[in-house]
Amino acid sequence: METKIRPKVLFFDVNETLLDLTKMKKEVGEALDGREDLLSLWFTTMLHYSLVVSASGRYEPFGHIGAAALQMVAANNNIIISEEDARKVILTSMRGLPAHREVKEALTQLKKAGYTLVAFTNSSNEGVQKQFESASLTDFFDKILSIEGVGKFKPFTDTYHWAAQKLEVKPEECMLIAAHGWDVGGALWAGWRAAFVSRPGQQIFPLAPKTEITESDLQKIATVLVSY
Repeated sequence: METKIRPKVLFFDVNETLLDLTKMKKEVGEALDGREDLLSLWFTTMLHYSLVVSASGRYEPFGHIGAAALQMVAANNNIIISEEDARKVILTSMRGLPAHREVKEALTQLKKAGYTLVAFTNSSNEGVQKQFESASLTDFFDKILSIEGVGKFKPFTDTYHWAAQKLEVKPEECMLIAAHGWDVGGALWAGWRAAFVSRPGQQIFPLAPKTEITESDLQKIATVLVSY
């Protein structure tokens, strides 16, 4: 069996990869008059406009983009939500999410194995700090990186290069662990290694380079990485 070289740093996406969005989706659905069928459209609209903002050389907090996307989806379905109410729904729900059931055990296993663990998120610095405090995840990580520090959302290549530089490692020494095909693809195109958490409803982008590890939860990915 081939012996794999361990990545020097494991970078973890936060929303959906580490944190369970079920509670948030329910609250967003309630804001959309119970139209839970619109949740997927809202989430993809939020991601779409985060890229629009970055491509335009601008920066807005991820939560504010999520609130704006909520207003847009609502308006297209004859539902009126004010900016204030939309931001309250998104920021309150995003900052109170629990970790997926296997996450803490997996992170404990990886820390014991000697890995450097870094959270790497599109959420703001304030947002991710509150998320981790709420989910009791802060102590698992050696560093917490928000893209707010570089002003470009993942999956811009510059953003992955910035994160690698912050940890003083080469791109090929980094591995992203994420539950989003667009994030994994962005990391691979930036010269990183990647592991995909195939949570329900998530798929690898077929046009991206091949992902090194694909498993259904973080515990299974941790088991593979400990064997390296």
